[in-house]
Amino acid sequence: MHQEEHEVALLGAPQGSVLGAPQGSVLGAPQGSVLGAPQGSVLGAPQGSVLGAPQGSGPVMSTVVNIRSETVVPDHIVWSLFNTLFFNPCCLGFVAFAFSVKSRDRKMVGDVIGAQSYASTAKCLNISAVVLGLLVIIAVIITVIVITTGALVRIPY
Repeated sequence: MHQEEHEVALLGAPQGSVLGAPQGSVLGAPQGSVLGAPQGSVLGAPQGSVLGAPQGSGPVMSTVVNIRSETVVPDHIVWSLFNTLFFNPCCLGFVAFAFSVKSRDRKMVGDVIGAQSYASTAKCLNISAVVLGLLVIIAVIITVIVITTGALVRIPY
């Protein structure tokens, strides 16, 4: 089948045209132009001109827009995830992770005060989890050393 067999005229327009416009033109503009601009020009600019800086020698005006940045609220989610996986005595790391997620949710909603509150709680829980985790590790190391040295003292040579 040829392509001509599949074309359908729109609203009685001749085949290949758009709504009665001359064939090859865009919505009634002269053939070869864009929306009525003279042929070879860019959207109505004088023929032969190049778009760019203004040709006059007047001062160039500029506008500066200051955009206020939102208050940055750290949610400590990475630290909480680390504590959940590695330093999790009494589930403090998991609870800190939950507060970090709550802080991130409050920040996404736009509640900066609530986000800061949850972030502060998560930070305190993370510090507690790290301190308790390190104390447990140090206690285990000391216990192992005491037990092994005590066992060596009891063994006669």
